[in-house]
Amino acid sequence: MSDTSEHQVVHLWSLDEDVAVVPGDGETETVLSGRWGVQRLRVDGYGLVREALRRMQLGPVRLSNVEHPPGTGGGVPPDRILLPALRQVAHLVVRTLAMDDLVGPLLSVYPLSPKAAFTLVGLPVRRLRLVLGASLVVRTEGVVLETPTSPYRVVVHRPEAFWVIGMLARPCLLEDAVAALPLPPGVTRGVIGYLRAAGMAVPVDPVRPPRDDARTGPPR
Repeated sequence: MSDTSEHQVVHLWSLDEDVAVVPGDGETETVLSGRWGVQRLRVDGYGLVREALRRMQLGPVRLSNVEHPPGTGGGVPPDRILLPALRQVAHLVVRTLAMDDLVGPLLSVYPLSPKAAFTLVGLPVRRLRLVLGASLVVRTEGVVLETPTSPYRVVVHRPEAFWVIGMLARPCLLEDAVAALPLPPGVTRGVIGYLRAAGMAVPVDPVRPPRDDARTGPPR
């Protein structure tokens, strides 16, 4: 069993392997070509988005490690420029969750639809489980978690991610999974968050409306 007690999650971004990036018209446009055609992307005047896309073609990167070209835009935080631009091409972006132990990524989420828009959201307090119809399949790229209803496929890279997936085979509260697994809480929450955003994990308990006495307060 790996010693993961002190490790934290790392969020990585890359372009799908069939995406090509070429210059567009002028200094403020870049063109991305992929399986769903061509998309023109307006980029910042500092070259930061182009540098991020260039690095994302080579493999997963941390956005915080992408730096402004020397002498340009150094006072603007990279996230404020990169995140809005990358949201426009979310269907071409692979999102990868890793730990800072240098062993390798935990899992990667690949888009399968031009409507894919991977967004991390707050995790519910209700129980979660794998969506019905989800399956683990061995493919050339590794072990893949997939379902007919999701616009993503999840490639599982490490056993720690399998541990979390196994907890969701039955309805499970997030904090129960955190308590049961020998992983840092942030890692378990991170894996579940990625599965939730990819449509692989869903709440199973209905949302209960507030009771009348909770809305109106105690009787007087």
